[in-house]
Amino acid sequence: MAETTGLRGDCARCVGLCCVAPAFAASADFAQHKPAGRPCPHLRTDSRCGIHDELRERGYPGCVVFDCFGAGQRVSQVTYPGRDWRDDPDTAAGMFAAFTVARPLHELLWYLTEALALTPPGPLRDALHAARDATDTLAAGTPEELAAVDVDAHRGRVNPLLSAASDTARAGTGGADRRGAMLLGADLRGADLTGANLRGACLVGADLRGADLRRADVTGVDLRGADLRGADLSSTLFLHQSQLDAARGDRRTALPGTLRHPGHWTGLTLTPVRPPAARPTGTTRRRRPRR
Repeated sequence: MAETTGLRGDCARCVGLCCVAPAFAASADFAQHKPAGRPCPHLRTDSRCGIHDELRERGYPGCVVFDCFGAGQRVSQVTYPGRDWRDDPDTAAGMFAAFTVARPLHELLWYLTEALALTPPGPLRDALHAARDATDTLAAGTPEELAAVDVDAHRGRVNPLLSAASDTARAGTGGADRRGAMLLGADLRGADLTGANLRGACLVGADLRGADLRRADVTGVDLRGADLRGADLSSTLFLHQSQLDAARGDRRTALPGTLRHPGHWTGLTLTPVRPPAARPTGTTRRRRPRR
């Protein structure tokens, strides 16, 4: 998996855009309704969340799994350097609009970076490089330029390249094509999903304990509440941290080196190994008879 730390949210360098710009409705993911452009009541004046350590317990698991892919700090530090939406209503509207465009562009940048790491030199890799440069140029635009970006059209040009990179990485695995499959609550314990194309599949609440997901493509897969205990995701393609944060797992769940086991997963604290008890002085260990 590619190193994409620069495409992860850095709240310390943002002015709380994800807590203001998007709308969310009262649901299992959010404890209350919030319209777009209105600050979350838990947002503090220093742009940090006042209940960050209690989000799940307070009914905001949707906030826990959200990632702006670095768009928040880019809009805060580059598009509007040194500006804060609290100081000027006109600036606020522009910043929120810029964020809603920059965020999906940064998500595409993340996927393109991952695809480049999977693709050997050749025409496809060259096309991925060009697409990444074009996407970065769009994301670096002025507020006016960002407002003019047709994100859906650009995504439509990029997705075939990402699919081709996935096909190349999964070649020879014989993985099943389960694109867009509705697997809500499915019993997939111990399933061999090696090299499967799961792009856009719904695996909400699915039981994937002990499943083999090596080289499976999980682009856009909804893993909310999925049970990944003991599953092998060590080489899963396009697996993002927010997908893991939305799922359940344990320390036996194998992950790529760049991702971490979420803190709410079970069995993450290893039991200390106790030293063997000392034998009484003068005793000898009984040898097993040879067979």
